[in-house]
Amino acid sequence: MSELVVKNLHASIEGKEILKGLDLTVRQGEVHAIMGPNATGKSTLAYTLMGHPNYRVTGGEVWFKGQNILELEADERSRLGLFLAFQYPVAIPGVSVANFLRTALNARRRATNPEDKGMPIPEFRKMLKEKMELLKMDSAFAGRYLNDGFSGGEKKRAEILQMATLKPEIAILDETDSGLDIDALRIVAEGVNALTGPNLGALVITHYQRLLNYIKPQFVHIMLDGRIVESGGADLALHLEEQGYDWVREKYENGESGK
Repeated sequence: MSELVVKNLHASIEGKEILKGLDLTVRQGEVHAIMGPNATGKSTLAYTLMGHPNYRVTGGEVWFKGQNILELEADERSRLGLFLAFQYPVAIPGVSVANFLRTALNARRRATNPEDKGMPIPEFRKMLKEKMELLKMDSAFAGRYLNDGFSGGEKKRAEILQMATLKPEIAILDETDSGLDIDALRIVAEGVNALTGPNLGALVITHYQRLLNYIKPQFVHIMLDGRIVESGGADLALHLEEQGYDWVREKYENGESGK
């Protein structure tokens, strides 16, 4: 069983420290949620774990499959089995969803075996059709240009389709609920639920309890000022929904620390 282990992680952007000693372990088959007020470092954590070049690691380690992945480039982390679903996916006009996915999949195969000629088109079409049926997506979606003119919900569903195609072992979902109405949120969450299981661990980053009404985490963590300060079960998210974050600030902004 693979596990992502974050130890005392410190990271900054443009000289400003954002992550200030964060510890976290996510295993295959587990669903973790990270919640917290704005500007606490949730998205910084996601980008740092995936190797975004704008985020500079200043301390700590991140272990996955026996390697400190901080020494790896983003594509190497992806091939190792990590995946990041973006909060704001980028449009790529002129590149269809199907072509993008086949290119990504073949690049991963060639990295493992330089002699690999890539997945044959009939085999890829069959696989993609199965994934889209699993996620209850119209087959016409595959022919559209990636995220070009997509609604918020369609962009997030395209991210989930990428996740289904690449089959990571640990997926990081950065505010997947951002910009979604209730119907789109439910559809995207159903897609995530269709993929999670013993072979996939998920780290769900969100502001709101509403996403967790559909994606049920076993573990909930509260992030404040670049650290995880509280951890618990799903009831912790319900407590936040009722009480907000004021009690967290009062407890930890006086210098108390914990996890």
